[in-house]
Amino acid sequence: MQKNAMTVDVEDYFQVSAFESAVNRADWDRLPCRVEQNVERILELFEQSSVKATFFTLGWVAERYPGMVQKIVANGHELASHGWEHIRVNTQTPQQFREDIERTRKFLEDISGQKVRGYRAASYSIDNNSRWAWSELVAAGYEYSSSIVPIHHDLYGMPEASRHPFRVEQGQLLEIPVTTIPLLGRNINCGGGGWFRLFPYSFSRWALNKVNTTEGQSGLFYFHPWEIDPDQPRPDGTSVRARFRHYLNLEKMESRLQKLLKDFSWGRMDEVFL
Repeated sequence: MQKNAMTVDVEDYFQVSAFESAVNRADWDRLPCRVEQNVERILELFEQSSVKATFFTLGWVAERYPGMVQKIVANGHELASHGWEHIRVNTQTPQQFREDIERTRKFLEDISGQKVRGYRAASYSIDNNSRWAWSELVAAGYEYSSSIVPIHHDLYGMPEASRHPFRVEQGQLLEIPVTTIPLLGRNINCGGGGWFRLFPYSFSRWALNKVNTTEGQSGLFYFHPWEIDPDQPRPDGTSVRARFRHYLNLEKMESRLQKLLKDFSWGRMDEVFL
């Protein structure tokens, strides 16, 4: 059976890009955090299914919950960088990005004792205007990135990119896109997030199975700790679109995830792709 990569973007509900206009970063420390209890539940789900995964973790979260990060590593999972505080790459200068990825990697390595090889941009925000980020990742010592989705989207997307892993910067960095499936002339996300909650589970199972069997490729799946938490606080001032994307079918996520873990073979990013 083809092995796929299971990944978790470790951030809390108030840190998502869709809530940027409604939640001030200065208020983050005053909001009730739920990431630790949600990660604990995810670790239990992975343990029940004997799955090892990669946790792309914000430095901001790791600084406040070092014990949680150490438990992730102690349970045999890979620790990777999600940047310090979920700032999209295409809103940063190269120098700001460089400082962000170097700070996050050093901190994660110091508290975990594990080498950090991978990076995932906030909201998959490496796009055609921020390809320079790849050279910065190489310079900072990263071996792979998982920072693009080859689709059209209002917040992210590099639709012309390969659907499967490809090397950049003279082969020094492996870019691993979120898994998509070609359908009716366009790529459709079948690798997690809101799309996994929007479509029936049968679609995700069909699409990932097609990638594995017909194309002979490993897939990549991602989700967030807040997606298994339907009782999370709901900030005021969020747009209708943001609320729809964020809260859709949260109550179904854990059961769907349990099916996904059972129906496919899963591993860490480094073991599947490196």
